[in-house]
Amino acid sequence: MTSANPTVPTIDLTHGVADAAHPVRIPQLGFGTWQIEPDEAQGVVERAIETGYRHIDTAAGYYNEREVGAGLRASGVPRDDLFVTTKLRNGDQGFENALRAFEDSRRALGVDVVDLYLIHWPVPSEDRYVETWRAFEKLLAEGAVRAIGVSNFLPEHLDRLVAETDVVPAVDQIELHPTLQQPDVVAACRRHGVVVEAYSPLGQGRDLALPVVTEIADGLGVGPGQVVLRWHLQRGHVVIPKTVTPERMRANLDVFSFELTPDQLAAIDGLEDGTVLTADPATASFTQFRS
Repeated sequence: MTSANPTVPTIDLTHGVADAAHPVRIPQLGFGTWQIEPDEAQGVVERAIETGYRHIDTAAGYYNEREVGAGLRASGVPRDDLFVTTKLRNGDQGFENALRAFEDSRRALGVDVVDLYLIHWPVPSEDRYVETWRAFEKLLAEGAVRAIGVSNFLPEHLDRLVAETDVVPAVDQIELHPTLQQPDVVAACRRHGVVVEAYSPLGQGRDLALPVVTEIADGLGVGPGQVVLRWHLQRGHVVIPKTVTPERMRANLDVFSFELTPDQLAAIDGLEDGTVLTADPATASFTQFRS
């Protein structure tokens, strides 16, 4: 499968797939659906696909898989032209639990095969992510998923999976933006050949007001969000910005007509200050079940 939008480059996933000789191609720029409420998710996904996105990211813990799936179908774009990611809820970890939860997600999305399935958080306090990964390996071997990966995994979690299981994760989806670049996690991913995927890539909007970003944007005649997304792309990250605004959907996709110079990239690299906007993967233990 390749992206049906020729503008968006793809990255080959050679780990976490059934056959490294036949990589799975993930569109480098996708569309995230975190915090999009179920009652608007279908329409938002339809608009995103109409705008040109072909990589759609959701999760069981977002409680919008069913509506995202409805948007995929209503878009009229052939399933083979879409790349769909979903994630296992923390409370569903464990071998049998994960297999059951996957079927729930597949049913909710209305797809036969999920392109990329991720363990959402390691939840080290439960110590079940290795067992869970073995269920993911089973799903991969059976062809129920095209690639398997993780999210929010720290170097020690990645190292343990590589040491104790058979399949290296294809992707580690982590919080990553100019003020939180997680160099230790990125280095671990590079060491194992794991693709880095950035969520909250704009720092939930906070990084867009930084003078370095706005000055580069003004000089290029583009928006601050476009500058930050271009930085991600040139640094080799897969990136999944989220917006419900049609104008921003278009702007976030319009980042292939310009490039940042080495000096501009380095200036954005220098914005790292450790600003964490989500939970700490070393201690996070929430179930993601609604009460």
